[in-house]
Amino acid sequence: MAREARELQRKARCAPQAARTRPEDRGKKAVLALSGGLGYNVAGVLMDLAAELKNRVLIFDGAMGTLLYDKGYFLNACYEQLALTAPAVIESIHRDYLRAGADVLTTDTFGANPLRLAAFGLEDRTDEINEAAVRAARRAIEAEGAQAFVAGDIGPCSFFRQRGSAKKTVLRDAFRRQAEALARAGADFFLLETFTRLSELMTAAQAASEFGLPVAASFTPPGNTGAADEVDGEGVAAFVSRLDNEKCVQAIGMNCGSGPAALFSAAEIALKHTRKPLIVMPNAGLPRMVDGRLMYLTNPEYFTEYAKRYASLGVRGIGGCCGTTPDHIREAAAALKPLLRTRVTVEVSEAAKAVVEREPVPAYERSWLAAKIFAGEKVTSVEMVSPGGADLTPMLEKVKLCSEAGVDAVNIPDGPRANSRISPMIAAAEIERRIGIETVLHYCCRDRNLIGIQADLLGAAAIGLRNLLLITGDPPKLGSYPQATGVFDIDSVGLMQTVSHLNRGIDPAGRVIEPPTAFFAGVGLNPCAVNLDAEKEHFLEKVKAGAEFCITQPVFDPEALLSIIRWMKEAGAAIPVIAGIWPLTGYKNAEFMKNEVPGVVLPDELLLRMSKTRTKEEGLKEGADIAREMIAAIRDDVAGIQVSAPFGRIDIAIDVLEAL
Repeated sequence: MAREARELQRKARCAPQAARTRPEDRGKKAVLALSGGLGYNVAGVLMDLAAELKNRVLIFDGAMGTLLYDKGYFLNACYEQLALTAPAVIESIHRDYLRAGADVLTTDTFGANPLRLAAFGLEDRTDEINEAAVRAARRAIEAEGAQAFVAGDIGPCSFFRQRGSAKKTVLRDAFRRQAEALARAGADFFLLETFTRLSELMTAAQAASEFGLPVAASFTPPGNTGAADEVDGEGVAAFVSRLDNEKCVQAIGMNCGSGPAALFSAAEIALKHTRKPLIVMPNAGLPRMVDGRLMYLTNPEYFTEYAKRYASLGVRGIGGCCGTTPDHIREAAAALKPLLRTRVTVEVSEAAKAVVEREPVPAYERSWLAAKIFAGEKVTSVEMVSPGGADLTPMLEKVKLCSEAGVDAVNIPDGPRANSRISPMIAAAEIERRIGIETVLHYCCRDRNLIGIQADLLGAAAIGLRNLLLITGDPPKLGSYPQATGVFDIDSVGLMQTVSHLNRGIDPAGRVIEPPTAFFAGVGLNPCAVNLDAEKEHFLEKVKAGAEFCITQPVFDPEALLSIIRWMKEAGAAIPVIAGIWPLTGYKNAEFMKNEVPGVVLPDELLLRMSKTRTKEEGLKEGADIAREMIAAIRDDVAGIQVSAPFGRIDIAIDVLEAL
């Protein structure tokens, strides 16, 4: 077989590119194709794992063993043999993961090497088991009419108690035999996972690479942090660096561990030491014995929050390990996929622009808020959400208090955390009409396609709204409507481009609009983003698209904000910054902000301060004091302050703004 593999590899290298994916080749079960990480899947489609992970984030599936255990198969059974004895069960699990949104199915072959199978007297059936497992995954994909990759799963031959029990040559032969069977059956790439010994992982990767398919090598950082501890005597940084230099490895992974938070810490370190794509597949925390059953207690919502953080960090493959289920993958996929779509740039042809584009109204003339900012005066704003019912009266009463207190504007979020409320545009229009104070309307890309977005923007201009904060928006799956879908035709950059065109009297299709709009348009900024380099790059794109001011996430670390303001000046992107401030109301609120609100970083010392409060009044006072301290630290470097009204407490927001 090895000779046949080398011959196929030689032919693939010599074949012209057009011949590698011609229609008549589809359906061939090629064992391998090109070296260096290129391989054919079972449909004859050329695959480059590294390029695929670079182009998009892939959603991997979750645990197999956990679901088999839940179906009544005892832990002392050979789960890998079920591909032969209960193939319908394995196929049904794969189908569940496909329906949940997985892009990659992992074969039920973790322990299907001859050394591990020998414990069950099944070493002679190694080839049969591995081939049957690949076929089960393929049948699931075909039955669901899905597009997904099949990862040939290869686990370690030895456990901790068996260290040193197998010679390198024996290990290499075992891995080679399993990899050959997986490749022959039509796996798209090899996923080596849950290794704790670098030497064994290297041996497995080198053996698997002989069969031409891409190799993803994943290890398990032990301990609770996943970063400070060591893997086989080497720290995570050293482990990843070694894999980064291994030519036969196209992607690096980390899986299992003690839960999503632990692998997040390890991923932060890993990404600093590799140029290869990183895959992270945490388990659902540490299992606990409940009524005689091993249970993983990390819920899908918690898992999904970390999946989003992994993506923000720069992780390119995200899935689950022990204890994760289709529910975990479904929540994560629903939250991630709308935000991971290819960005659509909204451009108008140069010919159309040359004929009809006009100079926009000067920014300082577009609104009273803009005039005050460009005059160098500090502006103030209070953020409040529109009501969940049809009565605007309570909100208007609070806005009146803001106006009487001298607040410059009211910010109206657009369905924060994807919850349904009165249209923020209607709320903003009524506020300006009935109270007379300007609003900053948050407008997001989640709910409308490009045509609907343009209709709304023209409508906002027609009713006199002038200040916009353009945001991408939270996926609806994060809110109260699990069956809702996000649109996300464009993100905040494309939305900013659309507004810039409208301000010049031309729509994205190149048609003239009369009169041009006159929006004062801003964007969001997160000074404490998990991946600050990516945040900066995205911010520069927004400024290039026409952003005229920005409003930050709630600031709890003044130096982080001041640092990014200095960077904005150095990068030539110094637009006015309105700093977001959130007055904490108590220790529970502080915990929620720290752990559950995307994009918010609350330092441990502030959490400790809030933990020392004993009454509601003490919590409110301490939270207000912290907010005033934030304002004092940043006021000289920002154009203004936006204070949120926690739980609708306008009195708290107004009280805090007195510090400005």
